[in-house]
Amino acid sequence: AQLVESGGGLVQPGGSLRLSCAASRFTSGSYNWTWNRQAPGKERELVASIADTGGTTVYANSIKGRFTISRDNAKNTVYLQMNNLKPEDTAVYYCGASGHGLYGYLEVWGRGTLVTVSS
Repeated sequence: AQLVESGGGLVQPGGSLRLSCAASRFTSGSYNWTWNRQAPGKERELVASIADTGGTTVYANSIKGRFTISRDNAKNTVYLQMNNLKPEDTAVYYCGASGHGLYGYLEVWGRGTLVTVSS
C-alpha cells in the first residue's frame, strides 16, 4: 500500500491550497484517512481525519472552519482544502491511513508535502 501527497507550495497569508493524497494498492477494507502536519521543531499533530465507515470527520481546533477533508473513492484520493492560511500553518503535511484490510491491520504514511505560508 502506498500514499503520495501533492499540492504543497508557497502561499501568502489568507490564501488557499488544496492537498491531494493518492492511495494505491490498498486491499478492500475499512480505513481511517488522516492529514497530519509537522512544523519545524514541533511534534507531528493530527490536522483532520475521515473514516471510510460513515464518512465521519474530525478536525483539530486550530484549523476548524478553515480546512476541509474529503475523499473521492472513484479516484482513490483524499483531499485537504485549506483556506485562510496563516503563517502558523507552515509545516510538512503528511497523509496517513490505518485500518483493517484483507490481510490484517495496516498503517501507512506518505512522504509529506511542504506548505509554506509567508508574505
